[in-house]
Amino acid sequence: MVLLLASAQFYAQRPHDYAKIKSLKIAFLTEKLNLSSKEAQAFWPIYNEYENKRSVLRDKEHKQIRNKVEESETLSEKEANAIVELFLEFEQEEEDIRKDFIKKAAKVITAKKTLLLLRSENEFKKQLIKKYHQKRGENKQR
Repeated sequence: MVLLLASAQFYAQRPHDYAKIKSLKIAFLTEKLNLSSKEAQAFWPIYNEYENKRSVLRDKEHKQIRNKVEESETLSEKEANAIVELFLEFEQEEEDIRKDFIKKAAKVITAKKTLLLLRSENEFKKQLIKKYHQKRGENKQR
């Protein structure tokens, strides 16, 4: 969750960088997965649909929860419980989206490549966060 919020914060601060990051991610995954042209033709529409669903869900979650979490001290216990329940619903929906994607991906690429995809996505996130921290460190030194 922290990673999601951190990445959302990063994207929100630099909207023009989102397209660049998306392009870098696609290139990174393309290289790591080494998909055949047939696999790529079947895989990328599924992956793009997955990413779009996640983006819509994150935007919806951001609009409905974030401000209320930041103002949690002023909420009644009943309001806080409702927000916690809504948060859990978003978490479940995100998990359902991911499960659906993995099932679909495993049908068009091999199971080994599906596992490689999961590992590669994590590697990309780690690299992105590392570069972000390096960049912040450089900016602080200036």
